[in-house]
Amino acid sequence: METEFTPWASLAGGAMIGLAAVFLMAVAGRVMGATGILAGALLPADRDDGLWRWVMIAGMVTAPAFYLLGTGDWPEITVPVSTPMLLIGGFLVGLGVTFGGGCTSGHGVCGIARFSVRSIVATGVFMVACFATVYIVRHVVGG
Repeated sequence: METEFTPWASLAGGAMIGLAAVFLMAVAGRVMGATGILAGALLPADRDDGLWRWVMIAGMVTAPAFYLLGTGDWPEITVPVSTPMLLIGGFLVGLGVTFGGGCTSGHGVCGIARFSVRSIVATGVFMVACFATVYIVRHVVGG
């Protein structure tokens, strides 16, 4: 399995995520963690709290359409694993988010930027777990 490295697209995407996180913190005083945004949209504390969350989710869902408008082509999305593996992976990520008190975007993007020791440790743990998982799947199991 070969992984394509796209430095310019990755840089642009990372910059947009960073700018969105700064904008959300500046405007609403909220941390941009995708899992927390979704959970709060499904179970909002009040109407105003749920509204900004649904706006964020709508932006995430409609982003490919904006890509289409800008480039004339849909973004290529490939999932190199089977559906059962995707479901198992999603379940495991959900467990990690629950036990870790946040997701990669909340801890990795926003938490590290705020110098949160908890987020720095959490990011280190999930990065090591990610590296180990990729190594095991690619070199031990042979996926």
